[in-house]
Amino acid sequence: MKNLTLYIDIVFCVIVLPIMALIFPVERWFHSFQWYVISVGVWLYSVYLVNRIVTVPFLFRDRRRRLAAVALIVLSVIVTYILASIRLYTPKPNIFDTGITRIFPSVTHYQQTVWALFVIVETFSFAVGLLTQTNKQRARRRAVEAERDRAEIQLYKAQIKPHFMFNTLNSLYGLFLTKNDNALPSLERFISMTRYLHTMACLDLVPLADEVDYIRQFVGLQSLRLNEMTSVELDIDIDDESLMVPPMLLVTFVENCFKHGVSPVEKSVIRISIAEKEGKFVFATSNRIFPVRHIGEHMGIANCRKRLDILYPDSHRLEAEADGNVYKVKLQIDLSR
Repeated sequence: MKNLTLYIDIVFCVIVLPIMALIFPVERWFHSFQWYVISVGVWLYSVYLVNRIVTVPFLFRDRRRRLAAVALIVLSVIVTYILASIRLYTPKPNIFDTGITRIFPSVTHYQQTVWALFVIVETFSFAVGLLTQTNKQRARRRAVEAERDRAEIQLYKAQIKPHFMFNTLNSLYGLFLTKNDNALPSLERFISMTRYLHTMACLDLVPLADEVDYIRQFVGLQSLRLNEMTSVELDIDIDDESLMVPPMLLVTFVENCFKHGVSPVEKSVIRISIAEKEGKFVFATSNRIFPVRHIGEHMGIANCRKRLDILYPDSHRLEAEADGNVYKVKLQIDLSR
């Protein structure tokens, strides 16, 4: 709760401290020494507020402020000692011998009360103050970590763009160089996908329908440059297309299929499936492995792993393995969480 410590302060000042004071015979002293009881009450509330607003926060600052906090604590003890040392009355000697020896025979009841209430106020104010400062430190750490994660994700997405551009332009160059009939349709798809990169990829989350449509266009673009030796199977089964997902998260795995699973002389099948049911998202790919070296081939996969670890630390599972000469990827994300 955002204002929990404020509510604790109010409860202590309005309810707890007055009840603790009433345990002692304050009412009897009030009739005879009003100015003293009021002074002690004002002093106790002042101690509480100063500790909460100044003393405890200063303990978490620089050395100069910590020394100031210690000075305030010493000052509060000194003022309390002065208040407790005021002699309001001289207690009458006890005519009955109870056989009990008092440790501090010269300390009167009201002086004990002042010190007891001071210790209660000091302890409670420090406990609440330390709790508040601890929560603030925790919140600052979370904010710094969130900002760091956000910057890291933006870096990964920024790296995906030139990586995608290089590979796609390389494919378009081959199509135009060979005067392939699919060159112009491929260029149109590339323009549409580039528009997605500049409008949606800068967002933290996009609708699942848009991301799936981008994958569909990407597969269509890559398929145009393939010959009859390679077939592509794309299976999409989405129940809720309005679910939000990070943009450009899946395309690297799909791109990996076309980088390593295509041969101009050997038959191969690229299988891509995207499914979602009740918030459970499953993405899987499989392709043959042809040892063709590409620039930056490991960068995209590594970035995706890191993004997943940041965005879904406890709600995703990524499996990538080579089964013989077939490379398989399976990604599961619980989007409902």
